[in-house]
Order: sequence, then structure tokens, then C-alpha cells
Amino acid sequence: MRGEEKRSDGMFSYMRLEDRVAGDHPLRPIRDLVEAVLGEMSARLAALYSHTGRPSIPPEQLLKALLLQAFFSVRSERQLMEQINYNLLFRWFVGLSMGAPAWDATTFTKNRDRLLEGDVAREFLAAILSQPRVKGLLSNDHFSVDGTLIEAWASMKSVRPKAGDGAPPPPGDGARNAEVNFKGERRTNDTHASTTDPSAKLYKKSPGVGASLCFMGHALMENRNGLILDAVLTPANGHAERTAALIMVEPLADRPTRVTLGADKGYDASDFVNELRSMNVTPHVAAKDKHSALEGRTTRHAGYVVSLRIRKRIEEAFGWIKTVAGQRKTKFRGVDRVGWAFTMAVAAYNLIRIPKLIAA
Repeated sequence: MRGEEKRSDGMFSYMRLEDRVAGDHPLRPIRDLVEAVLGEMSARLAALYSHTGRPSIPPEQLLKALLLQAFFSVRSERQLMEQINYNLLFRWFVGLSMGAPAWDATTFTKNRDRLLEGDVAREFLAAILSQPRVKGLLSNDHFSVDGTLIEAWASMKSVRPKAGDGAPPPPGDGARNAEVNFKGERRTNDTHASTTDPSAKLYKKSPGVGASLCFMGHALMENRNGLILDAVLTPANGHAERTAALIMVEPLADRPTRVTLGADKGYDASDFVNELRSMNVTPHVAAKDKHSALEGRTTRHAGYVVSLRIRKRIEEAFGWIKTVAGQRKTKFRGVDRVGWAFTMAVAAYNLIRIPKLIAA
């Protein structure tokens, strides 16, 4: 028998949001873990706010909303507020009741900036990894490092000479950018900069590819389950990967047992390899075909081959962070803001994988 369509706007609802979400929904274990982490960070978050004035958006709810933005590939915070307004799953995860109004997008952005100033993203990532259930998933001895390019929120047409001695660009017609002919013009980071985001640098990672305005995100992975332990974002340049790797691996160098660090051929440089050895870290770097800084005392061991195979798993993390979490082309400007968003995306990636690893 065919059912009939009935439309009615009920005034009251006798079902809780908790009952609307399936008991085996993947977000349930993630929310439990996030609430445990935020409970430990409560005192730290409270120190960022004044005791007087109008109440702000609770930082716990703000962070959970940003995680949803990464989980579900929401393009902007304005669309995120729209989703929270009518999506019951989003309301349940964030902790808003069915009758509570969604926040204004501008207010949400200003409250997020307060967390950026407190470097909350890095502390949030560290707090996730320090949970007792998570510690057993991490390797104590074997790690990998790599970097990836994050395209800047700026057009190549915004690149202008720093000294202002170049010819001014032709004016646009008001509906589009001005036409600029780059052919035959040599542009470098020493002489040119973007007027939209001066911290973005011209860079290309391989020969034969055009340079673009970008940043460079770096990640340190443990080799047991492929979880990201640390994340750093820097301006893009030829030495950024090795410099960031040394910064991230330094806290691991004082461990009683010698640790290994896997990396690709871009890290095969004598200064980098020697610095790792001085820090009591074994460099499991992919050796170049010619003029490699590694020798047989490192490459002859079976563990070296294993590290080279496992280090490629960090590309899975970068793929998720750039494709699902929307970090292929950032929506922010400046190293601090882009780095904050990159670190939150890394934390979201770990949260996606940790419940599955615990269950297994």
C-alpha cells in the first residue's frame, strides 16, 4: 500500500539528540576521546579568557566544530554554521541542544582567533597523543618525517616587485583581476612578493614545474601505526624540510634507546645526516644514487629497508589532510594562521584513525 505524504510542523519533540545518532556511529568514539582531551585542557583554555565581559563561544564547542569542518570537508566557516543550524549530527557532536541558535560566522571566526593566539592546536594534538589508550599505539624507537606543499590563498597576479620599481599593472574592469603578462619576466623571492599574502613564497618542488605561491607543511610520523606526532608549517624553501625535521625530532633524541628517522632522498645531505648522528638519531634516509651522505654502516641493516618502506605511509596522512580536510589550498593568510589550520587537520586525521586502531 502506498503511503501518503504528510507534512506537519510539530511544536514539541520528545526525542533527544542522543537518540537520533546510531549507537555504532563512527563519531561516537571520536567524541568520547575529544571530550576526555578537552576536559584535561579546561584549565589551559580558561586562562585565555577574561573573567568579565560577555560570554564567548565555549572553546570546547568551537574546537569540536572545527573538527567537524575537517571530517566532512566543509569549505568555509559560514557553511559550517549553516550545517550546525540544521544538521542534528553536527549539533550532537558539538553539544548544542535542538533549540539553541547557531553562532554567527563572524563571531565564530573572532573566537577562533583567540585560540590561535594561545597555540591551542599544538596543545590539542599533544593532549590526544598523551591519552593512556593512545600511548600504547605509538612507537618509541622508529619515526619518519616528510614535507608537503600547501598552496597559498593568493593569486600569482598578486606578485609585485618589492621595491615598487616595476611598471604598474593595468587596471581591471571591476569584475575581474587585471591582465598581467608574465612572459620573459624573472621573478624571485628576493625581488618579488605577493601583495595578498607576503609570507607566501614562490617555490617549485621538482624541475620542469612552474613555481607557485605556497607554504610547506611538515609532519613527524611514528612507524608502528602511522599516527602523526608533530606538525610544523614554514615558508617554502629548499632547506625548510631538513630544518623542520631537526626541530621535530629533537625532543626524541634524549631517549635512552637510539631512535631511527626515515625520510626521502631530499633529506640526504651531509649536514642533515651528521646533525642527526650528533643527536643520537640513526638517519634512515633514502640514499641518492650519487654523492650520498650515507654509507654501508647504515644501509646494510635490515631495519633500514623496513624504514624506507614504512616511511611512505606518511603520504596517506598528507593525502587525507589535503583532500578531505581541505588543506591542499589554504583559506588563511600568514604562517601562523595557515600553520594553526594545518595542525588542526593533523589532529583530525589522528582522531579518525585512533578509534579504529583501539578497536583492532
